Amino acid sequence: QVQLVESGGGLVQAGGSLRLSCAASGSIREIYNMGWYRQAPGQHRALVASITSGSTTNYADSVKGRFTISRENAKKTVYLQMNSLKPEDTAVYYCTMTIGGLGVPYATNNYWGQGTQVTVSS
Repeated sequence: QVQLVESGGGLVQAGGSLRLSCAASGSIREIYNMGWYRQAPGQHRALVASITSGSTTNYADSVKGRFTISRENAKKTVYLQMNSLKPEDTAVYYCTMTIGGLGVPYATNNYWGQGTQVTVSS
């Protein structure tokens, strides 16, 4: 019913930039919080950045000053602008959104994107 599709991952040299996008589609009334997580091999999935419906942002300490999360509500899309990339940023990046559906009774659910690989070479 609801699908999140990610794009923008790839291979980049250290110091470079990438912009990830995640677009939601389906039976959507409203999107509340949006976020980006990442998971490297053998590690837990960890929060990178989040943004509320009021555009309040939160970042992991490791990416503060380098990454920027933003949202474009008309496109049901969340972005992650990643600058000054480091090899330690290499991971699969997953977007997530809390979404209120169009059905009755009203319900909210959390959804995840399929993941996109970001590889930063040194």
